[in-house]
Amino acid sequence: MKLVPVAALILSLTACSRHTSSLPVYYDVPAFDLVAQDGQLFHSAVLAGKIWVADFIYTTCPGPCPRMTSQMHEVQDAIVKMPDVKLVSFTVDPARDTPPVLADYAKVHGASSEHWYFLTGPETTLQKLDRDVFKLGNLDASMQHSTRFVLIDRQSRIRGYYDTSESRAIPRLIDDIYTLAREHS
Repeated sequence: MKLVPVAALILSLTACSRHTSSLPVYYDVPAFDLVAQDGQLFHSAVLAGKIWVADFIYTTCPGPCPRMTSQMHEVQDAIVKMPDVKLVSFTVDPARDTPPVLADYAKVHGASSEHWYFLTGPETTLQKLDRDVFKLGNLDASMQHSTRFVLIDRQSRIRGYYDTSESRAIPRLIDDIYTLAREHS
């Protein structure tokens, strides 16, 4: 009779060591093709098996985009020694945010080309990603856009949304990145 409690204890300790995440799984992110700030075709296969954080910005934004880019830089600093974590900023203004414009913006904001991609491309593709995949909103002439960051896991599944206007959003995002990094695929 004494073996049953010992066996239960061993099983519970083993289960705890698996590093399972309490992060929800929201949606799958399908494959996409865009253009990166270096002018090269960017296929989302580059992100396969990686943890990544996405946001939607535009380079001439007079509102929240500079703050969001600064916050993304904070995330970049936190993951600098994690080569399997990437950052992806999609433009909501593809007509103006050409690859050279995005490259200049990336440089001004200290974006590491090893970790952080700035993407542009056809408005229809960006619209589909913004509205249908990430569930953040619509691309339109008003340039109104979500200020949330999105966390995607190694299986291209959305695992979290982070409202960048909340004071604890970025520390929570960084913690969740580390949680996913410990998760077994």
